[in-house]
Amino acid sequence: MSAVMITRKVTRKWEKLPGKNTFCCDGRVMMARQKGVFYLTLFLIVGTCSLFFAFECPYLAVHLSPAIPVFAVLLFVFVMAMLLRTSFSDPGVLPRALPEEANFIEMEIEAANGNVLAGQRPPPRIKNVQINNQIVKLKYCYTCKIFRPPRASHCSVCDNCVDRFDHHCPWVGNCVGKRNYRYFYLFTLSLSLLTIYIFAFDIVHVVLRSVDSGFVLVCFFTLWSVVGLTGFHTYLISLNQTTNEDIKGSWSGKNRVQNPYSHRNFIKNCCEVLCGPTFPSVLDRRGVMLEDSSNSTPDASAASVIKSSSSASAPMKSLSPPTSNGQPLEKAKPTSEAGTQKSASSPKEEKSFAPKSPNAVAPAVIKESAH
Repeated sequence: MSAVMITRKVTRKWEKLPGKNTFCCDGRVMMARQKGVFYLTLFLIVGTCSLFFAFECPYLAVHLSPAIPVFAVLLFVFVMAMLLRTSFSDPGVLPRALPEEANFIEMEIEAANGNVLAGQRPPPRIKNVQINNQIVKLKYCYTCKIFRPPRASHCSVCDNCVDRFDHHCPWVGNCVGKRNYRYFYLFTLSLSLLTIYIFAFDIVHVVLRSVDSGFVLVCFFTLWSVVGLTGFHTYLISLNQTTNEDIKGSWSGKNRVQNPYSHRNFIKNCCEVLCGPTFPSVLDRRGVMLEDSSNSTPDASAASVIKSSSSASAPMKSLSPPTSNGQPLEKAKPTSEAGTQKSASSPKEEKSFAPKSPNAVAPAVIKESAH
């Protein structure tokens, strides 16, 4: 006999999320699995600023102003905060459809397309929606089993659909999307300012001390790459456009389709992208899931009953005394009962006591009445 014990294991939803992301701090930190370039970014920023603080800031603070290293430290802290905020946050990952939802969507698609003959290619799975008096196509994602919202796209690196997908940036180790684009832009903008700041005061330090420094050359090449990236994203923000849309030419193709998301105003577009509301995450990474797990264990009451019955029957066998023929008393009892049965069923006793018919009782009754 065994008893099935059902226990419920509490797990967080981030442990069961599909995709190629890694989570830390109980789901609070979300990044891509490929983080090698992100560590290189940290090394370059921290290493460059450390050299500046160690070898140039002491001289500049004494001979020019003590505010120079203070402002550099503030810029450095802001750059690191924006980098970590971009890298550790949810970029806007869309949850995949549940099996029931996926089956319902498949039934809708089959009903809309009708019966497709064998050998024919099924029509593309597309829905049309109207945004600002313009038709926008919603594409079906075969991995996530959903119709993607406008401006969303599936990231092949993270294997997730991201809302307002801009691009996957290996330098920050995460996708850049709806929820972290403003932090990514502030990171590139502040890093450009920090690079210009260090480059300018490095030249001042070289001129004042009349020494050669290879540090100026490093800052020069870093300056052009970072400032160029910031300028490109400033151009995209002014048009309210994403990097993915710019590369695909979504609003500048042959049909010259206008961007339905643009306000045709530089300030309005910048305010919408940089000053708009912060959207909550739809993943619920730290939500609780209950999983049932069954364990079969032997029943304690049944085991105790079996143990007590076996212990009680053992002394009874040991206390039974043997008989004269060497057999125990329980085995000798059937033989004595058989002897009594044999004597009770002898023919003589049947003659004297047992009447053979009902008529044999009558003479005895008549004799007693005569007396």
